[in-house]
Amino acid sequence: MVSERESNGLDNYAFAIEGRFCDLPDKKKREELDSSMDDDSNKLAYCVTDVPPWYLCIILGIQHCLTAFGGIIAIPLILSQGLCLQNDALTQSHLISTIFFVSGICTLLQVIFGVRLPILQGGTFTLLAPSMAMLSMPEWTCPTWTQNASLVNTSSTEFIEVWQSRMRALQGSVMVGSLFQMFVGFSGLIGLFMRFIGPLTIAPTISLIGLSLFDSAGSSAGNHWGISAMTTALIILFSQYLRHIAMPFPTYSKDKKVHTSRVYVFQILPVLLGITLSWLICYILTTYNVLPAEPDQYGYLARTDLKGDVMGEAPWFHFPYPGQWGIPTVSLAGVVGILAGVISSMIESVGDYHACARLSGAPPPPKHAINRGIGIEGLGCLLAGAWGTGNGTTSYSENVGALGITKVGSRMVIVASGVLMVAMGIFGKVGAIFTTIPSPVMGGMFMVMFGVISAAGVSNLQYADMNSSRNIFIFGFSMFSGLVIPNWIIKNPRAIATGVVELDQVLQVLLTTSMFVGGFFGFILDNTIPGSKHERGILAWNMALEDDSSNTVESGEVYSLPFGISSYLSSSSWLRYIPFCPSGVPRPLDSSRADANSLEPKQPLGHPEPAQIIIGVAL
Repeated sequence: MVSERESNGLDNYAFAIEGRFCDLPDKKKREELDSSMDDDSNKLAYCVTDVPPWYLCIILGIQHCLTAFGGIIAIPLILSQGLCLQNDALTQSHLISTIFFVSGICTLLQVIFGVRLPILQGGTFTLLAPSMAMLSMPEWTCPTWTQNASLVNTSSTEFIEVWQSRMRALQGSVMVGSLFQMFVGFSGLIGLFMRFIGPLTIAPTISLIGLSLFDSAGSSAGNHWGISAMTTALIILFSQYLRHIAMPFPTYSKDKKVHTSRVYVFQILPVLLGITLSWLICYILTTYNVLPAEPDQYGYLARTDLKGDVMGEAPWFHFPYPGQWGIPTVSLAGVVGILAGVISSMIESVGDYHACARLSGAPPPPKHAINRGIGIEGLGCLLAGAWGTGNGTTSYSENVGALGITKVGSRMVIVASGVLMVAMGIFGKVGAIFTTIPSPVMGGMFMVMFGVISAAGVSNLQYADMNSSRNIFIFGFSMFSGLVIPNWIIKNPRAIATGVVELDQVLQVLLTTSMFVGGFFGFILDNTIPGSKHERGILAWNMALEDDSSNTVESGEVYSLPFGISSYLSSSSWLRYIPFCPSGVPRPLDSSRADANSLEPKQPLGHPEPAQIIIGVAL
């Protein structure tokens, strides 16, 4: 799991807003909390079932969109390399608009009908690794002429078929893989998976996602190391050194009218600020011709005018629709590779659900809610494949962290985020703007983003006994194998020759996907080498997931289906045995929470200490 652990420092405040506290159920539970934890850190401005004022929903909804910004736009820009779209900025903008649109739809489905927690959905890096491995196979190598901007006619039938055939193959693989995720979720099999998967499987799997993308980061950053280093330095400056500095912003409330509130903006939006400043500097250097104007000179790719008039060419309104790139095709090798990513995504999402529940004042999610959440994520992957994002969907861990920062756990805020992302996907100019970000700026962001993914994977080892030689061996061997084997296969693509073309393709994709190789060895060794549950970290892992120290509302209030569906299902006894259906009617609110949905703030938050920044990255 990526950034959901309380030990990351998300228990403190970072966004001083006015609102109402959600009290813990009783004093006895509060006394059992760690004595070093400040009582205020357990209080929320708005709980998961509360409805903040509309303007606060919009403001925080925008913030969640910006928090997910880096991960969402990075995926289509990286995929464009394998799709031969490096020199087609207009199509890149359409891909960005599509992934925003689908992410918004999936977010609304998850919050309204899925796990029903305030958790944002977006593209996933766990599917990016097998996708790039699939596109790197010899038969999918981009023609040489597509790499030369002067030779590419983006409107030609030949070029369109080159990239759309690759996209259709990705679409079909993602759609078939999503059916497996839907089956695992809606059938309740996710619980069976979790019994055999612990920290020593998750750690190498997640870490190798970041490590396997080092070449992409290096290629982008190497186009101008000065610009990329500046971007990295700015993100580090904002997220680590300036995170305790609060900036005054004008706000409005009925009590104080127009006044200023202190917002820890550097802590909340370090990636966006770093990219924006570097982007602006590149624009200034381009305007005054400080950056070289000749394509063969070093630093040329840092210019902001390389994409031509993409802003002018992009339509104001672009409505993505299923099958916009043609009828998806299915590749066995692609499906098997995507399945490896889907399994990793499901495991990561289960951890996100529990973390989101803790940070939003909800009880631990019951089995039916987890099953429904995973099933809806599978449906989201199906929609992402049908619409043609070239990717799937998953829960965004960085947005789970943002709940701990803002102390606003209301799911209405995430509903607002979903609506905003759909709107961003419809406005074609929005996607076009992002394509003008110079590659060195993106490379600087990748340096931070992929590094945090790798470290986040390693952080899961905190649950295992790393004084154990058994665990050291498993983790070390899994990590090293996940680097060595894919690297050798890439350099020797003809080494796999079983005589069956389809089998060769499957092995090629799997063995060049670092996260699969490392996760496979971690899973096999951890489940076959003798070791106690304590030594393996299974006990600590389960305790972390089942921690309910911050429960504030009844389970039925949070996880029951909307629009009276739960009441209808409870009247049919046989429906209660369906794994994703609630088992009964939610209990009514007690009198102490009769005002749970009040829109008026009742108690100011004051000015608490800022939290330690987590630059989470969705996997």
